[in-house]
Amino acid sequence: MIRFLGEYEATLDAKGRFLFPVGFKRQLPQEEGHRFVINRGFKKNLNLYPVQNWDQLFDEIEKLSEFDPKVREFLDFFLNGATFIETDSAGRLLIPPNLKEQSGLEKDIVLVAKIKRIEIWDSNKYKQLFESFSEERYSNLANEVMNKNRGIIN
Repeated sequence: MIRFLGEYEATLDAKGRFLFPVGFKRQLPQEEGHRFVINRGFKKNLNLYPVQNWDQLFDEIEKLSEFDPKVREFLDFFLNGATFIETDSAGRLLIPPNLKEQSGLEKDIVLVAKIKRIEIWDSNKYKQLFESFSEERYSNLANEVMNKNRGIIN
């Protein structure tokens, strides 16, 4: 499994391409190459998974029962639009037009590490996310989440 840390800004060109940040490239194993799966995020963003991480997630998704209406609904949202992409010779990734439009990406974007995946946000939407999040709310959330997993933080 590949794990990411960091936050990087990038710019989309007229075709919807951006230069994959060197900081993230350095976190990829050499043998992994630069192949990814891109899909819709849980908010107004996109998720970018290295193929190795996607394969592990897909193995878990494959075990879900399609007879469950909630599973079907989840699969519709999560898998529809999921696409394999890879860096071109210049180190750029092309965001499929339908995903670019659905996530509201314009020109300036932010790529944010989320452990096993990278989120891609429109820069303005990303700033709004943090402007709406108070220090008190963050502190309370951290306390609640991390205390459920005792031993992670002392």
